[in-house]
Amino acid sequence: MSLPPWRPLLRGARQREGRSPGTTWLQLATTAHDGTPRVRTLVFRGWSSAGELELLTDTRSDKPSELLGQPRVELCWLFRKAREQFRLRGSSVLVSAEQEPEALRDHWQRLSPSGRMVWAWPTPGDCFCPEGPWPQEVADEEPIPSHLLILRLALDRVEQLDLKPHPHLRRCWELRDGWLEQRLNP
Repeated sequence: MSLPPWRPLLRGARQREGRSPGTTWLQLATTAHDGTPRVRTLVFRGWSSAGELELLTDTRSDKPSELLGQPRVELCWLFRKAREQFRLRGSSVLVSAEQEPEALRDHWQRLSPSGRMVWAWPTPGDCFCPEGPWPQEVADEEPIPSHLLILRLALDRVEQLDLKPHPHLRRCWELRDGWLEQRLNP
């Protein structure tokens, strides 16, 4: 499978961003059950073997049930140093440990002990409970929490906005057009 032409551009923007923690942060726009928009910041976790973008999510949050009701999403990935923005649109699929145990295990093992801590915290969005538990780390040998899911996005439209040139460069690619580049007004 050959990479879509926008993937090397996205990789280049990530590389120009350096080792900043924000390099992997992107904003996910979803639709809530009441039809209102929701935006959340998630962490990019990689690409599936089929070229789908992968994130992690928690079944205890509202996000999974919202995505089951409306799987269409858009991501905004801003690279401040590179002065580029990518908007990625597509359909989401939730993948559990029962469906793909190896894939979820791989993601879990790639997380640092401190990166795993949030999966051991109380239910997201519930009233704050100071007693916790609030671990600062989760050891390698700890089992994968049952509420951890892979959020896979099969992308069908990608836009890039490059703010460096004058005029700014804006272009898009759509799967239905074979990922052919189309130039747009910025």
